[in-house]
Amino acid sequence: MSAAERAQRTTRADALCAEAFTRAGCPETGVAMVAVGGFGRGELAPYSDLDVVLVLDDSLEPGPWAADIWYPLWDAAAHLDHSVRTLSEVVDTASRDLRVMLGLLDARHLAGDPNLTLRLRTTLLTQWRRDARARLGELQELVSGRADRLGELAHSAVPDLKESVGGLRDATVLKALVSSWLVDIPHVELERSRSALLDVRDALHDVAGRGTDRVAPELWPDLATRLGFADATAAQRHTRALGRRITHVSRLTWSRAEAALRPPNAVRRPHLEPIAPGLALSYGDVVVDAGVAPSRDPLLLLRAAAEAAERGRPLAPATAARLVRECPPLPDPWPSTARDLMVRLLAAGHGLQPVWETLDETGAVAAIVAEWEQIRLLPHASVVHRFTVDRHVIETCIEASGLIRRVARPDLLVVAAFLHDIGKGGAVSHSIAGEGKAHAIALRMGFPEHDAATIATLVRWHLLLPQIATTRDPDDPATTAEITGRIGDRETLDLLMALTEADAKATGDKAWTSWRAGLIGSLYQRAAAALDGPEEPPEPASPRLPVPADLGGEPSRVWVGIESTDHGSRVSIISGDRVGLLADAAAALALARASVHAAHAWTERGFGFSQWEVSDSHLDAVVLRQRLEALASGRLDAAPRLSRPAAAALAPVVTARAGAATNATVLEVRAADRPGLLYTVCAALARIGVSVRSAHVATVGPQADDVFYIHEPGGGALSTSRARAAEVGVLDALARAQTSSETAPSLPGGG
Repeated sequence: MSAAERAQRTTRADALCAEAFTRAGCPETGVAMVAVGGFGRGELAPYSDLDVVLVLDDSLEPGPWAADIWYPLWDAAAHLDHSVRTLSEVVDTASRDLRVMLGLLDARHLAGDPNLTLRLRTTLLTQWRRDARARLGELQELVSGRADRLGELAHSAVPDLKESVGGLRDATVLKALVSSWLVDIPHVELERSRSALLDVRDALHDVAGRGTDRVAPELWPDLATRLGFADATAAQRHTRALGRRITHVSRLTWSRAEAALRPPNAVRRPHLEPIAPGLALSYGDVVVDAGVAPSRDPLLLLRAAAEAAERGRPLAPATAARLVRECPPLPDPWPSTARDLMVRLLAAGHGLQPVWETLDETGAVAAIVAEWEQIRLLPHASVVHRFTVDRHVIETCIEASGLIRRVARPDLLVVAAFLHDIGKGGAVSHSIAGEGKAHAIALRMGFPEHDAATIATLVRWHLLLPQIATTRDPDDPATTAEITGRIGDRETLDLLMALTEADAKATGDKAWTSWRAGLIGSLYQRAAAALDGPEEPPEPASPRLPVPADLGGEPSRVWVGIESTDHGSRVSIISGDRVGLLADAAAALALARASVHAAHAWTERGFGFSQWEVSDSHLDAVVLRQRLEALASGRLDAAPRLSRPAAAALAPVVTARAGAATNATVLEVRAADRPGLLYTVCAALARIGVSVRSAHVATVGPQADDVFYIHEPGGGALSTSRARAAEVGVLDALARAQTSSETAPSLPGGG
């Protein structure tokens, strides 16, 4: 199949139409036979319809020839889609129906009065260019509507070569956008992909023996033979790669079209809004900030991807391609900052998918995780799956991002979701093959051996719960023992349960029914009970910090010490103990724009101590001390500046655990990491008169996972009612912070 064969089919169809026009005795002036749609573009497949319009001058009445012209075409067994319209009727219909307009933009003269065809084309093109700006919204709705119904050519289990996103219809829309003069596109890339996809459709018609655009699974082997590929998988990957390329060009073109819709008096030069080190927003796209040299920052690519995904913004393709070329390769193993950025990207939710496709199309994914190539555009063997393997993996990450509040280690969950099918595409069982690959990749990402082993275990047994739930007796103790024998601790079991749910939901609606969820949930509960429940968080030993002799025990007096570390700074704070001291310390650091990674607070000898690990090296001990003293005296109120972040996608989880510690109540808080989070929690506890004996703060990917040992000011654990009041107070404070204005100042760092 080739363009030459399509040209030959078009030439034969043209001759057939011209002969029918002559035999019918049509007038030589005032009547024109015009090809539209795919016939107008000269793209006839073996079983394509001939889309033909007989156009009449408005002053001409149709004679018997207007009906006689079609008989020779029917006699020749042509698949015909025809109509008879005056020029005014054609133009009026096109002005009302965007689909008709798109087909008529490719109108081509077949027979009759060429001047009438020229008038038709000129009138329609002028109308389209005049009205295109107003009709772009309607056109975009047509495109998105097809996406909802038919999915993407690159990833759908049963793709439609014409109507799926990235199919031939999108290529036609792109040509219409270009003809509007509002945007331009990469012509060579689009035409190469479109021509190759037409070759696939020609082959599909031949092997199916009829006109169809949907590729049923059983047709791929014959298509592979027809197209000259080694097997069905190779044919699928070739076809899906074409769809992905057209999708990529389409998204880039629509981004340019939206920019063209800005008011004429809008500023045309790029406006850069800094959003992170080295990055900025330009017309809504994440780009490299002015004056930044990517060659000096191996993390800039991951940072750009994470920022774009979390913000739900496009990563500019040109920016991604530039960063692939210019950023130094990541070291092996990755630094912890790179690992955290990767986790943030994978846990970003629905913003991940378009950013990931940009990374994939520009070669960035292969630069980050080389093993990705084995599953890229790989079809699933099972018809239960609605996506290709690579898209299924990304959908699993998206589903897992909604479950991170359930687990103590969201970083391990999203990385396991990303790697759970990495073993597919080989001869060995993908769970077995994936275990070793996942372990190696996790170590390369900088995870310690214990965490890498957990990720590998999750990949190896990610099908364990559904397999056992549907094939074994849940009441048999041996069933539970089989699970606990492979998953030896509660934390890993919790992760496996979340991964199982995410994997099933990403597979398809039938993979996670209420019945199936109930079976697996019951099995999980039995295994959890057998593992004796979750381990309560231990209270780590506190370091001994000398109290300066001149500090005294006054809460209004503060001592601050700062020392450099390999990852930034360690800030030590000492003051007279009081309710609210930890909240003030958290506020002071947040106001200083310090990015907090971890914190430890405790009380001893009537003093309140805290140590903070921050990534910043710019902090000034004198300024911090003065700010803390201002907060203690009431001269400075941090609340207006720190309680207004953007809303989070997931609700926070706050749990009080009575009996988990001696003379204290353990309060666990899982929430989206954001500026001022620790201040919000500690201030809420201070408002209800609860003291914090110690706090252990950790940021795991996008989630803050904080543990507070709280007690009454005079000592002792909280009563049941007081513990509940602490839960409700913190939850209420976090909820108010989430729903506040998004116009607050941007302050980095958790805590």
